[in-house]
Amino acid sequence: MHQATALLALTTDTSLHAGTGSSGDIIDLPIQREGHTGWPCVFGSAVKGALRTRAEQRMGQDAADVLAAFGPATGNASEHAGALTVGDARLLLLPVRSLTGTFRWVTCPGALDRLYKDCERLGLSPGNWNTPRVTDEDTALVSTGGGESLFLEEYRFTTKNAGLDGLITTLHRLLGRDNGVEQLEQRLTVIHDDMFSHLARTATPVNAHVALDENKTVKRGALWYEETLPPETLLYAPLMALPSRRQGHALEAGQVLKLITDKLFGDHPWLQLGGNETVGMGWCSVKFIERQNA
Repeated sequence: MHQATALLALTTDTSLHAGTGSSGDIIDLPIQREGHTGWPCVFGSAVKGALRTRAEQRMGQDAADVLAAFGPATGNASEHAGALTVGDARLLLLPVRSLTGTFRWVTCPGALDRLYKDCERLGLSPGNWNTPRVTDEDTALVSTGGGESLFLEEYRFTTKNAGLDGLITTLHRLLGRDNGVEQLEQRLTVIHDDMFSHLARTATPVNAHVALDENKTVKRGALWYEETLPPETLLYAPLMALPSRRQGHALEAGQVLKLITDKLFGDHPWLQLGGNETVGMGWCSVKFIERQNA
């Protein structure tokens, strides 16, 4: 069956909290994480819900295009399935505090291997690069320089120039910034999978919140801690579109995908995702890498 595919790249402009509900841990409201890696993510249901909300705002809740792409409301779900499939938004670049240059975009071979495989699965070109390999936990691969000490949070690494030009070209396509290449040359850092997993669990911001009573004093027991993904985090989610299944509203797979890439974001490529929308959280800049394949 003919399908159209794309990668949806999301770069956080403000802090993002895609939560899992309450927790018995120290962090009352943790963020969503993958079960097998512990890396932060945003589940596909949350991404698809945000896309549907955007579509309903732009085209109307009962618009035929919206129903064809996302399916009918829950009460009428048996009528037909939606034509759009949305995967989990996976972590690719995590901004981590550094004594050198404010912050670094940190990734690891495991995350890069996964990006390459996802591109191949979707029929997209991953670009001309090979995943750099990191042999020990004290080494950090960079694009410029090498041999110097680099501090990420409280950890010290020795940098090594790995010639990351091809990888930077691909990441620049996902970032979609005019000065993206320059920023990536300065900030991109590849570390060992184990160190990345540690930083992905310990370097995410945790903020304390309180509730006030009518006298503007803290309510007794009304203190909680909320985890977020910081601004400048890069995630990506796979998109797959099939022809419309809605009777009387025929759309080819490419037309379904164009509803998302062009009609929703053509003139305003931003999406609000996750919780705490009313305090400005969850704004992400949007970029697509797409290709139709049979």
